[in-house]
Amino acid sequence: MVRANGGEGSEAGLESRGEIAYARLKESIQAGELKPGQRIREVEMAERLKMSRTPVREALRRLEADGLLTFAPYRGMVIAELDHQAVMELYQMREVLEGTAAALAARHASEAEVAILLDIMASDPGDDADPRRHAQHNRQFHGALYRAAHNRYLLKTLNVLRDAMALLGMTTLSLTGRSDTAREEHAAIVHAIQSHDPAAAEKAARAHIRSAQLARIRLMFGDADAASAGTQTTNGPAEGRAVSKGD
Repeated sequence: MVRANGGEGSEAGLESRGEIAYARLKESIQAGELKPGQRIREVEMAERLKMSRTPVREALRRLEADGLLTFAPYRGMVIAELDHQAVMELYQMREVLEGTAAALAARHASEAEVAILLDIMASDPGDDADPRRHAQHNRQFHGALYRAAHNRYLLKTLNVLRDAMALLGMTTLSLTGRSDTAREEHAAIVHAIQSHDPAAAEKAARAHIRSAQLARIRLMFGDADAASAGTQTTNGPAEGRAVSKGD
């Protein structure tokens, strides 16, 4: 019998609790609390969230559809891991989509949206900041850029890629000098948007993502020689893994 108060016994209540479970588990993955390769058990997640298994089961199905969970033989459901090829594909798509976003922003961004981008740049945490602060600042910048494009379908796709970035592990902004380079690249993107120059904005955004890709390769392989050798690796659990979602 459906209860009118929208509790867990009602359809609306189940949907609401499933949404909450989905959001909280996704946040745990993005924060690095649930790490790539970690086994996910429905019962344990229900206990973690202090919920029944029904909304948790629905949340796990959604996370699997998002590509954040995958089924591993003999292990069951695990947080997805990205191998070298998957990482390269992710950055290839980012270059295309973020270049498009920057070009659209140069055409459609309002003065207020340009001002927001400038304010975010002005609030850069500086060279001595923790990489986590740099990663958070970087997310703010890219989120503002996506919204300034004024294309809901592009925004939705970019948000899917942003979720996948949670599986990469340590932010590239932890590399020496990368935060300085990223700061300059962001400035070039904003300058082109402010000048209403779509071609320059797209070029600057694409260059920024290519630079981030090279930094990611350095993190994955340790040095450029290993990267050029094509050594395969994954981003599985690592002790002391830093929060992802940087470049």
